[in-house]
Amino acid sequence: SRYRPATQGAGVGGDWFDLIPLGADRVGVLIGDVMGRGLEAAAVMGQLRSAAHALAKTGMQPRQLMRALDTCVADLDVPDQLVTCCYLVIAPDAGTVTVCSAGHLPVLVAGAGDGISALPCPVNAPLGVGDVLYEQSSSEIPPGATLVLYTDGLIETPGCDIEVRIGELSVLLDDLFVGTPCLEAAADHVLAGLLLDADSHNDDVTLLLAQLPAAPLATLTTHFPAVPASVPEGRAFLHKALTSWNCADSAADALLLLSETLTNAVQHASGPVGLHLHRTETDLTVEVSDGSAQLPQPRSAIEDEESGRGLILVRALAASWGVRPTDEGKTTWFTLRL
Repeated sequence: SRYRPATQGAGVGGDWFDLIPLGADRVGVLIGDVMGRGLEAAAVMGQLRSAAHALAKTGMQPRQLMRALDTCVADLDVPDQLVTCCYLVIAPDAGTVTVCSAGHLPVLVAGAGDGISALPCPVNAPLGVGDVLYEQSSSEIPPGATLVLYTDGLIETPGCDIEVRIGELSVLLDDLFVGTPCLEAAADHVLAGLLLDADSHNDDVTLLLAQLPAAPLATLTTHFPAVPASVPEGRAFLHKALTSWNCADSAADALLLLSETLTNAVQHASGPVGLHLHRTETDLTVEVSDGSAQLPQPRSAIEDEESGRGLILVRALAASWGVRPTDEGKTTWFTLRL
């Protein structure tokens, strides 16, 4: 990442970016630009950055996060405030990047094997316009490719068409990503190529290069009906996978936690119930998806209750766990260290 404050004009700017661990090997990437300058723009930026980080941690989808941020902007006591923003979720196990942009500049993809291309994304209005139905899109991006995010200070210059400047950025990136460049050196090269006079730019400059991580070593997916017999079937599926992956040492905890999450889905959700496994060199992640939008909550069971302890076990034994909403319902996941 690179940030260069404006060298001309009064006041600070409203650029920000964030990388947000979402669990289950997913990462959220956020960049935004509050229009205007001065302490007011910086204050709005700080509020939106904090709100976006907290909202992203809930696992909500990019379009839902944008709608929530639009409400935040509307609640600010700042008339006619507009903000451009872009939020992406990287899912290495699926090899996908899901993106929603609120009037922000296009995200570029470098190192994907076919030159520099813009990440497909619907055009949405900036935050603050109000009453906008935000849309998102999902694209398959290969491991090792780099996402290039930036604010308008990097490419906007007086008297020059913005599309021309994006083209100049694409040419620079195309030359850099013929091989596998160091991202630190690439960021410096981009700034040197586009900011010819580093002492005379009149807007903040933000550049973020985010390289997609390697794909998991192995993944498996299956589905079961929402019936009690699916719980032992799911355990058998997981045990077979762990044996084939030479992860038998983690089998006891993994099978126990799967039993709890799968039983919860079978008892309280409509089918089918999905089971997705993926492992890296260090972690095993198990995801159980179902058709119910009701999110499970840990609670303390009284002494003679037969239920209410499942998520307490998950929280105690898993390295991390969580629940994220989906279009079909929800996905409950946990990760164990191998």
